[in-house]
Amino acid sequence: MAFDSAVQGELLALLGEDRAFFDPATRQLYASDETPRACPPEAVVFPTRHEQVAALVALANRRGFPLVARGAGSGNVGGALPAPGSVVVSFECMNRVLEFDPANRLMVVQPGVVTDDIDALAASAGLMYAPDPGSGAYCRIGGNLAMNAAGPRCVKYGATRDHVLGLRAVAGDGRELKVGGRTSKYATAYDLTRLLVGSEGTLALITEATLKLVPAPETVASLRVCYADNAAACAAVERVMAQPVVPCALEFMDSRSLSAIREYGGAEGLPEGTRAVLMVEADGDLDDVPHQIALLEKALAGPGLLEIQSGFAAADIKNLWTARKSLSHAVKKIAPLKINEDVVVPVARLDRLVAAIDGLGHRFALPIVSFGHAGNGNLHVNLMVHPDDPDEMARARACRDALVEAVLGLGGSLSGEHGIGSEKRRYVARELDAATLAMMRDVKRLFDPNGILNPGKKLPD
Repeated sequence: MAFDSAVQGELLALLGEDRAFFDPATRQLYASDETPRACPPEAVVFPTRHEQVAALVALANRRGFPLVARGAGSGNVGGALPAPGSVVVSFECMNRVLEFDPANRLMVVQPGVVTDDIDALAASAGLMYAPDPGSGAYCRIGGNLAMNAAGPRCVKYGATRDHVLGLRAVAGDGRELKVGGRTSKYATAYDLTRLLVGSEGTLALITEATLKLVPAPETVASLRVCYADNAAACAAVERVMAQPVVPCALEFMDSRSLSAIREYGGAEGLPEGTRAVLMVEADGDLDDVPHQIALLEKALAGPGLLEIQSGFAAADIKNLWTARKSLSHAVKKIAPLKINEDVVVPVARLDRLVAAIDGLGHRFALPIVSFGHAGNGNLHVNLMVHPDDPDEMARARACRDALVEAVLGLGGSLSGEHGIGSEKRRYVARELDAATLAMMRDVKRLFDPNGILNPGKKLPD
C-alpha cells in the first residue's frame, strides 16, 4: 500500500503529534536493531496504553500496513528490523509498573519497563526477578518477552518464559487477549502465555505482563576457575551439572576469548598457561553458600585445573569477574563487525561443540571467540570480521552454515536466548521438520490472518 497522508492523519488522530512521527531523522533512528542491516519504517509511534495498541492493530488491518514492535532495539538477530512500508510500534512510553504485590510475589508491568528496574523494585521487598540478560540495564521487558531472553542465572532459575504468570495482549487480527493468571499453578486453559513468550511479536503485541518473583538469596559467592585448555573446562562443566548443587551461574570463556582479554589488558591475575576459564556462582543462605562452594570446588577439580580463586565479599567477587566483564570491549579490537551466533547443545556435548568451533576457525581462517552460559550448553559464538572485505564475509557466511550443521548434528538448537528474527530464519527448516513448520504457520494465521505483525521474522519463507 502507499503510505499516504490519510494514513498519517489517522495515526495522528489516534496518538497525537507527540506520539506519531514521520520525519526522516526519527525513521532512520528506528531503522535497525543491533544487526548491521537497516530498513527505515514509514512511521514510528509511541503508544502509552493498551487501548491505543488495540486501535493501532485495527487501523493496520484496515489500511494494510505491517506493525513491528520494538523495545530498546538491543536485539542482535533483526527481531526489531522494520519491514518495508511498516510502522514501528515503540513501547518505550509504556513504562509503568502497574502493580507490585510482594505478598503474592508478583509484579504487573507494561512492556517498556527496563528489566533491571524490575529486579531493583523486587529487591526493595527482599525479592528477585530472576532472568538477568546481559543487556538488563537498558533492555525492556517487552523485548525479553518477545525473545524469551535469559542470562547467566538461567542455569538455576530458568528463562523469561518460566517467570511469566499471565499476559494481556492484542492479537494480529485485533482480538484482545488475557492469558494465564496470577497464580503459580494454572491448569484451566491452553498455555497461550508460554506460546506468546518467545513468539517475537509475530502473533500478538503484549501490553501487560504479570511476572513471578522469587525470594532474593541472602548472599552470593563466586569462583574463578582456570584450566589448561578448553577440553578440561568442558569436562568440569559436565561434572558440575551432574552433581546436586546447581550453581546460579556457570560461565565459560574459551582460549580465543582469553587471548582477546590479554591484548586488551584485562587478564591480570590469571595464572600462566590459562587457556580456558569458568566463572561459577552459588547463592542462598549465609550458612549454606560456603557448603555449596566447597562441593562445587570438588566437582571443578580434575585434569587440567590450574587454579581456583573464591570470593565471598562484594569487592572480591567484582575482582574475580574483571576478565569476563572486559570481554565485550576486548573483542572489538579484533575486527569491527561481530557476527554473534547464539547456539545451544546438550551440556554433555559442549566439549564437542567447542572442538568443532576451533576446527571451523582454522578451516575458514577466521577469529572466532566463544563464551557464554556453559551450564545450559549455550554459547555465544562470535565471528569477528571486516565487513569491507568481500572474501572474508564470504568465508563468514560459509562458516555460519557449517556451524549450524555442527550444532544440529549434536542435537542442539539454533538459538538459546537471542531468538531467530530475520537473521536466522533461513536456517529454521534445517532444525524443524515440515509438519512442525506447517503447524507453526497455522498458528501464525490463526493469530494474525493478514500477516501484519513483524513480517519476515521467525518463520522461513
